[in-house]
Amino acid sequence: MPKVSVKIWSIVAAIALVVGGGAAWGVTAIVSAFTPDAVCNAQRVADDVLPTVVTIDVSSAAGNGNGTGEIIRDTGYILTNNHVIAAAATSGSITVTFSNGHTVPATLVGRDIRNDIAVVKTDVDQKLPVIGQGNSEGLAVGQPVVALGAPLGLSSTVTAGIVSALGRNVPVPVDDTRTTVLSGAIQTDAAINPGNSGGPLVDCAGRLIGVNTAIATVPNETGANGGGSVGIGFAVPVDLAMRLADDLIEHGTIAYPSLDVQVVPVPPSVARAWGIPHGLFVQSATGAAADAGVKAGDVIVSIDGRAMDSTDALALLLITKTAGDQVKITLLRDGEQHTVSATLTETASAVPLAG
Repeated sequence: MPKVSVKIWSIVAAIALVVGGGAAWGVTAIVSAFTPDAVCNAQRVADDVLPTVVTIDVSSAAGNGNGTGEIIRDTGYILTNNHVIAAAATSGSITVTFSNGHTVPATLVGRDIRNDIAVVKTDVDQKLPVIGQGNSEGLAVGQPVVALGAPLGLSSTVTAGIVSALGRNVPVPVDDTRTTVLSGAIQTDAAINPGNSGGPLVDCAGRLIGVNTAIATVPNETGANGGGSVGIGFAVPVDLAMRLADDLIEHGTIAYPSLDVQVVPVPPSVARAWGIPHGLFVQSATGAAADAGVKAGDVIVSIDGRAMDSTDALALLLITKTAGDQVKITLLRDGEQHTVSATLTETASAVPLAG
């Protein structure tokens, strides 16, 4: 079976992370009352949404490139991917081109490397059209969708498809040595190509449901990664993207919730000996965890029913929570299982990246 390469389309170059063809994908089936049409009326969607979509161009010492963004506030705030603007995050210039061809400079408001989300802002003297906001919780597999953006620099490009799957946790690179995981990503077969990154995935009513971020490609006969869409694209769900965008606009950074524990995965052989399928060994517990009664030496088996079989599992859980949320922790102590409740605290530290 050929290997599958998951790509995030950088403004400088396509960066590939090879994922084994037999990788296990987690899929969450979401039941919805939505009754989809066969396809969206893409012409109507384009008329409604394209005025809210911009092409983002970046120039820096690292190189030049382009991506896409969508206007989320009429005062000039634009949502996109971190990897679209990363080359100009510390030096360089960012410009945005509106659907009418007008180009203006933009500044970086804030970025979240962990979830590949960023916000830029333009100074405008009039209110801008804003993309309608949908929600990702009520999506259904098979639901028709439309992607809009600037693939290969071709602004105002529209493609249509369906929601192919939900709940994908997709590993993607953030630089030469580290990776991150897109949590609960939406999979779509709407064509997404270099330059679409940061652009909107919308429902048939033109409401934002995801931020197009990555695609999977199949290597050619020489082993080189393919260069375009094969009908497997991934988008950051809008519920997560907008929560992060609001934090970036209000604070400039992301305040992640924390359980205040240092943990390492329990080796499978040890887990079997202890009679558990998996677990995270607690090296230290402070703050929220200590207040809940978690101690060093405990083994966390699950949180809110989610299996804790890796540190990524804990990081992915925390991404879906906010400070002040309560979680139920199932843990093993002295051979017996216990359940405790913890209230998550706030930390300005980013969720750790792998690598």
